[in-house]
Amino acid sequence: MPETYDLHCHSIASDGSLSPTDLVQRAHEQGVTSLALTDHDTVAGLAEAQTAASITGIKLIPGIEFSATWQNKCFHIVGLGIDPDYPPLREATHSLQIMRMERAEKIADKLEKKRIPGALDAVKKAAGEGMITRSHFADFLLSQFHVSTQQEAFDRYLGAGKAAFVSTTWYELEQAVNWITQSGGVAVLAHPLRYKLTASWMQRLLAAFKEAGGLGIEVVTGRYNADEIKTVANYASRFELAGSVGSDFHSPANPWVELGRLAPLPTNITPVWELFEHLNEQAA
Repeated sequence: MPETYDLHCHSIASDGSLSPTDLVQRAHEQGVTSLALTDHDTVAGLAEAQTAASITGIKLIPGIEFSATWQNKCFHIVGLGIDPDYPPLREATHSLQIMRMERAEKIADKLEKKRIPGALDAVKKAAGEGMITRSHFADFLLSQFHVSTQQEAFDRYLGAGKAAFVSTTWYELEQAVNWITQSGGVAVLAHPLRYKLTASWMQRLLAAFKEAGGLGIEVVTGRYNADEIKTVANYASRFELAGSVGSDFHSPANPWVELGRLAPLPTNITPVWELFEHLNEQAA
């Protein structure tokens, strides 16, 4: 049976809508054989996901998605094959939870000034023990009929420069990559085209990322078309980065993004799973 990888998805431990158990079960139903749970700035869902993976027979690759700052811009770095019990990484996630709570309080205060009360209590309840993200605020605005779609919530309130946007300075790119690599993982630049960088800026970013110890780039995501995959594959080849594939699945409510529903990785690109395959063998 051929392996089917999905190395980027989210549970209720961050901004996904499914529990880790339900997420793993859905991945199994979709034919995924190797799954990485990569919640934002937390490893809180990994233990439950591993239990579910043991039942379904899926190989669970422990992961995380760090928000990181480089040149005053925010980027997302996925860590694959990490040790979730690595003390500095655990300390980092605790610190990031505090940062996210402080941001949430500021966003809620800005919404209050726009005569939209109750946001903080609502997002705290929705997030539970997980990380509070802007998606929780988008869901709140949608539930209160202030917007008609989650995207409209970002366009009107939560996006950069909008009424409830709060700028956050995350840890530096080099630090985020270091936490991943020192915990035994592989650092991957997530959805690189989402940042809308010029070619020259992308090249500068990838040079800095590789110098910091980054080894992979997400060549295939749930939204990329053939031309976009080709563009990222070219960057992977030029900078000698391994290629990753990940749906960035958050919720069954989005019919356009599904676990395991991914184009194949171009054959000229080294698969990122070859870099951490030995970890799966040791865990078996």
